[in-house]
Amino acid sequence: MRIFVTGATGFIGSAVVRELIDAGHQVAGLARSDKAAVSLTAAGAEVYRGALDDLDSLRDGAAAADGVIHLAFIHDFADYAAAAETDRLAIEAIGAALEGSDKPFVVTSGTLMLTPGRLGTEEDAPIPTTPRHSEKATMALASRGVRSSIVRLAPSVHGPGDHGFVPALIDIARAKGVSAYIGDGSNRWPAVHRLDAARLFRLAVEAAPAGSRLHGVGDEGVPFRDIAGVIGRHLNLPVVSIPREEADAHFGWLSFAAPADNPTSSALTQERLGWRPVHPALIQDLEQGHYFNS
Repeated sequence: MRIFVTGATGFIGSAVVRELIDAGHQVAGLARSDKAAVSLTAAGAEVYRGALDDLDSLRDGAAAADGVIHLAFIHDFADYAAAAETDRLAIEAIGAALEGSDKPFVVTSGTLMLTPGRLGTEEDAPIPTTPRHSEKATMALASRGVRSSIVRLAPSVHGPGDHGFVPALIDIARAKGVSAYIGDGSNRWPAVHRLDAARLFRLAVEAAPAGSRLHGVGDEGVPFRDIAGVIGRHLNLPVVSIPREEADAHFGWLSFAAPADNPTSSALTQERLGWRPVHPALIQDLEQGHYFNS
C-alpha cells in the first residue's frame, strides 16, 4: 500500500513510518519544512510538501494514496480549542478525498477524553465536554465509504526520544526540587511504548474495520505516585504529596493531566487485531535511565 502519513517526522510518526516501510508499504510523509523533508528522505519515505492547515495539500495527498494515517496535531495547550478545530478541518478534508473509496483512514485520538475514574474500553464514547472532535468527524466517515478508525493513545507514549508528558514531569521536578504527586497519588495513567503504538497504527491501516475504536495502551493504569517515585529516585530528589489546590502552580500547563485518573483497557484491540504490547512498560522504561541522561 502507498500510505500518506501526517505527523510523519514526530516522535510517534517517525516510528510509524519505519514500521510501515519495514512491512513493505510505501510511505508519503507530510512535510512543511526542509528539515522534515530531509528526515523523511533519510527514512526512505517520499516527501509530500504541505501543512496541517493547508487543506488542499491534505486532500491531494490523501487522494493519491491507498490509505492515510493522521498523526499530526498542534499541541498548543494555551489554545487547545483552536488546535482541535484545525484537527477537525484536516480530518474532514482528508475524509472528503477518500469518500466512497473504502480506503483506510486511521485518526489519532487520546484516552484522556474518556470518563475519568473507571476503566475505559474501546466501546466508550468520549465525554461530551471534550473540545476535540476528531472522533465524531472520523466515525461519520464510516458511513460514507471510508474505512475510518480511531487509535486512542495513552497520555504517556514512552521510549527513547520522548518529549511528551514524562519528560515534562522530570523538568518540573528538577525546577521545583521535588518530585510531586497530588493527594495520595493513586490516580492512574495508562501508557504505551512508542514501538508498540507504531505497530498498532500499521495493523489499523491494514485491517481495522470501518468505525472501529482502538486503544494504544500497554499499561492499563500506572499510579501517578509510582511515576513520581521513580523520577525522584533517579534525580535524588524528595518525593512529596501536594494538595490539589497547589497543583496548578506546581505543574503549570501539565496541571490538566497530572491529576487525571484514566485507567484504560486495550483488551478488545488485542482481540480484534492480534496486537500485543511487547516492549518495556512505563516504569521499566524509566528505570533504564535514558530519561535522565540530559
